[in-house]
Amino acid sequence: MSKLVSEHQPKAQRPKLPDGYGIPEHEEGLLPWSFVEERMSAAINYWVATVDPKGRPHATPVWGAWVDGMCYIEGSPETKRARNLAQNPAVVVHLESGSEVVIIEGEAEEVVKPDREFGVKMAKAMGDKYGAPERGGYKPKPNSWDEGGLHRIKPRVVFAWSKFPGDTTRWLFK
Repeated sequence: MSKLVSEHQPKAQRPKLPDGYGIPEHEEGLLPWSFVEERMSAAINYWVATVDPKGRPHATPVWGAWVDGMCYIEGSPETKRARNLAQNPAVVVHLESGSEVVIIEGEAEEVVKPDREFGVKMAKAMGDKYGAPERGGYKPKPNSWDEGGLHRIKPRVVFAWSKFPGDTTRWLFK
């Protein structure tokens, strides 16, 4: 069981959508949390949406990893998304697929100087995912984020589906 699920115990439920979307009123067919974890772990690119200080939205694909049941995204602290997150931590992260959907709404928290154990896990996850030459040959070191550039996404709500509307599922977090 992931750290996220064991700490927060999200309960799968139906999202509230306007009439006409066909969302079932029963709980049969809800997706398991493993659907989210499997897709987030396997994803190569995550789409991240932030808001700048003037309220303008900004979206960009980023590299990241699912480690210990949480989504982490990275990139220079000088990127527009990092500057936006420094001003307003509200963030949406979603996958590229429009048919196997995972959407995480929450807050980004910068992780600076992660402890050695976590740095090793994160470096391995990123190296495994992006270390092949065809993916850029990126193999960070455990101390790669000592000066910033890494954000943990703390979910508020997660949505997922693979057969809309039948298995559309929502998990709420505190």
